[in-house]
Amino acid sequence: MKAGRLLLKGVSQSEVARRVKVSPEAVRKWRVKLETHGLDGLVNGRRGRPAGLDASKRRELAKLLKQGAVMQGFATELWTLPRVAQLIRRHFGLSYSDSQVSRILSAMDWSCQRPTRRALRQDPKAVRQWKTKRWPALKKTAPASAG
Repeated sequence: MKAGRLLLKGVSQSEVARRVKVSPEAVRKWRVKLETHGLDGLVNGRRGRPAGLDASKRRELAKLLKQGAVMQGFATELWTLPRVAQLIRRHFGLSYSDSQVSRILSAMDWSCQRPTRRALRQDPKAVRQWKTKRWPALKKTAPASAG
């Protein structure tokens, strides 16, 4: 319905596809239905397989993810798609491929994050000194690449 309303407002098919996170082909099919049957024509379409993770289960999944990977029995805090799939299988009894887990997380507005790499114990004064004195000296003495 959201796509239909956007199309009626004159939003391009590619922009509608981007906004509602579907393929451009789906939007083309919806446009045909919209032109022949109006907005009501979009309601009666095939809905596909019911979602295994409904809104309440997704909220529960978010809580589990926020508790951290270690709290869920993994060796490190890094969440990977296979780990999230395993968590979903363990807690909800549902099996998803990595690509489907990626789509689920995206729909939940979760994004891919890389862990920051820094020492656990840093001396801010030593870091500042290294950046202002040692690093510039290294840059000046670096050999020219033999290209």
